[in-house]
Amino acid sequence: MRLIIRSVEAGDAALIVKFIADLAAYEKLSHEARATEADIVRDLFGADPKVFCEIAEWDGRPVGFTLWFYIYSTFQGRHGIWLEDLFVEPDARGLGIGKALLVNLAQRCVREGLGRFEWAVLDWNAPSIEFYKSQGGVLQDEWTKVRVDGEALLRLGQP
Repeated sequence: MRLIIRSVEAGDAALIVKFIADLAAYEKLSHEARATEADIVRDLFGADPKVFCEIAEWDGRPVGFTLWFYIYSTFQGRHGIWLEDLFVEPDARGLGIGKALLVNLAQRCVREGLGRFEWAVLDWNAPSIEFYKSQGGVLQDEWTKVRVDGEALLRLGQP
């Protein structure tokens, strides 16, 4: 068996949307998954992409992905990577694919001299929490995630 991690190509938009839908279903958040192929093409393959993605293939079959973007730490004075999504198909879990996807991004951080690599995990997702801890991840329990979207974002953003 052979694992390859590759950068996405424009023809992968439907695959990325499928992985997003599968991840949303796993996280019980399907009602929030609204990304379309057009959104993916625009944001990953437009003139000035701000988000990036890799596909994991096991024996030539796409089985997972990471979607990420650069962040900046004012305290460190350095950029880092925010991992927005990591997903591996259920039948491909346990093969080291999730770890390989994390390692791939950690290596990018090291190569580029970035200061941190961060992501969020749902508090009920014990298997992922244990996996991330086994990879050196440290839960940042003292931080609470804040989000403004939908109608609240429209109200906040009114002139």
